[in-house]
Order: sequence, then C-alpha cells, then structure tokens
Amino acid sequence: MLKKLSLFFLFLGFVPAVQAADTYDFDKDHTHIIFFVSHIGFSNMIGRIKSFNGHFTFDENAPEKSTLDVTLIPASVDTDVPALNKMLMSDKFLNAYAFPEMHFKSTKVVVTGKNTGDVIGDFTLLGVTRPLILHVTYNKSGIHPLTNDFVSGFSADATLKRSDFGMKAFVPDVGDEVRIHIEAEGTDPLKHPGNVKTPH
Repeated sequence: MLKKLSLFFLFLGFVPAVQAADTYDFDKDHTHIIFFVSHIGFSNMIGRIKSFNGHFTFDENAPEKSTLDVTLIPASVDTDVPALNKMLMSDKFLNAYAFPEMHFKSTKVVVTGKNTGDVIGDFTLLGVTRPLILHVTYNKSGIHPLTNDFVSGFSADATLKRSDFGMKAFVPDVGDEVRIHIEAEGTDPLKHPGNVKTPH
C-alpha cells in the first residue's frame, strides 16, 4: 500500500502545472482612453482619461481566459478646454472629488472572430455599477524593436448611457450616450527573448 502511495505522489510531482495567462502592465505612453459625447447635435465633444491603473491577462491560445481590471481617475479627464474640464469635475457630471475613481473589471470574455472578442464586465461610475461590454480587436503580439519588451496590443470600443449612472445633467442637449474608444498596449515583464519564462 505504501509503495502504491509513493508512486502516486511521485506521479503527481511530474504532472506539469497549468500555465496561467500572461499578465501585462499597461504601457501608459501608448494606451489612450478617449470618449465622445454629442454637443447639442452640432458636433461631438472629445475627451481623454489620462490617468489610470490596472493590468490585464492574455492567453493567445485561449483568449477566453483573459481578464481586465482597470481603475480610471475622473480628475484626469481632459478636453483641452479648462472651463469644460472644471464643469466635468463638478457634481453635475463626474463629481470627481466625491467619487475619485471609476472601475472596470471583466467577468467574461467571448471570442467573436479570428481576432475579435467581447470583454464583458462591471463598470462603476458615481458609485453605481452597471454591465459594460468592450468590443475588442486583437492587433498583435511580439517583441518591440526598440525596447525589446514583449508587447500585446488591442483596440476597443464601448457605449454607455451616462443617465444609467445618475449623470443626467443637460440631457438630451448634451448627449446621454457616451462612446468610448481605447487603444492599448501592454508589456509582459516576464517574457523576454532569451529568458526562461517563469510562472506569474
């Protein structure tokens, strides 16, 4: 009996560990979060969220296992118009001092095509959490020719209604629908040419 148990545990020792998806840090110099809101129908106001923190995981062979967790800082919103920035910080809109963070965390990834997928998750704004879907295109992965980092890049689009989060000021003159576009690059610090990759 003891011999059988020893062989069993010996076998377990040789079972390879399940490889986790690669964990990426955002390259903030090459990640841009842009939003568009109708301005009385004349044009679309454009803004950027310049400060954010988080990470994502990505498995090229099983993208449905990927995850995203990112915190956005409302006080970093920039429209290139100082007076408008100040208004957006107020309690009529982002209420940035009472709610200093927005947050998105994925709950599921659905592959929709060869290089496309939907990242489904929960988005929290003004203390209200609603489902949000990012329609993502996988651009490429590879070694950056200048930095020697291993990089994966994505583009994404999403749409939300700000009134769903309690932000109803000036609707419908200022659009209720907010369109979001993201260009993101992430670096995997454990994946470099010539290095043995270690588990995350």
